[in-house]
Amino acid sequence: MITATLDNQVNTIWFHFKDAGIAIAIGLIVWLAVHYLIRGLVHRVKAAQPPWKSKGLAWAQPVLRTFNPVLKNLDTERRTQRAETIGSLLNSVLTVIIVVVVGFYVLLAFHVNLTPLLASVSVVGVSIGFGAQQLVRDFLAGIFITLEDQYGIGDVIQTSEVIGTVESVGLRITRVRSDDGTIWYLRNGEILRLGNRSQGDYVDPEAGPDNDDGGPAGLVDPTQPQPQKADG
Repeated sequence: MITATLDNQVNTIWFHFKDAGIAIAIGLIVWLAVHYLIRGLVHRVKAAQPPWKSKGLAWAQPVLRTFNPVLKNLDTERRTQRAETIGSLLNSVLTVIIVVVVGFYVLLAFHVNLTPLLASVSVVGVSIGFGAQQLVRDFLAGIFITLEDQYGIGDVIQTSEVIGTVESVGLRITRVRSDDGTIWYLRNGEILRLGNRSQGDYVDPEAGPDNDDGGPAGLVDPTQPQPQKADG
């Protein structure tokens, strides 16, 4: 009787571990496949040319330039950074999703009641959300900045704090070098208004038209002799 009971318990535990192992193995296979797919897409985007440069689509060049403004006039460094940033974001999000789903299946394999656990996770998630509002705001702003291509490496931008050249764009921080050489670290969630001088036809308002002598129009050089006005 005792031997039969122990055998049943061993078999039950074995089935639990087998189901959990199957769930973990499937999750690992899915993660590897997704990771490989994302890495391949990132490499293709980094090496790809804008679609209007394709010989087969030369006839649709004006339409493609209008339809895909995100890919227009992007240099290799800028396209590489955007591809790596988006790829890293997708990889992280999908990894978290896969880990959570596999974790639930492992708990179900051991017949764990998930209702109290889900309630506790919800409370903890709300608490963390309130405590990390600014961090979440920075990350969300960085995601939209990257996806919408609001600015990139090499662009000259103007914010309420600084005017300078973008050196790095991350999901939380944007690094900008001002004209005096100062490195500014701007939190993406704090950038409420921004102008990109590199994307538009920016004209310096302090630069006026030049005259024939190479100086600004309307200015008189006191060291040069001035023409005399003839008497009537």
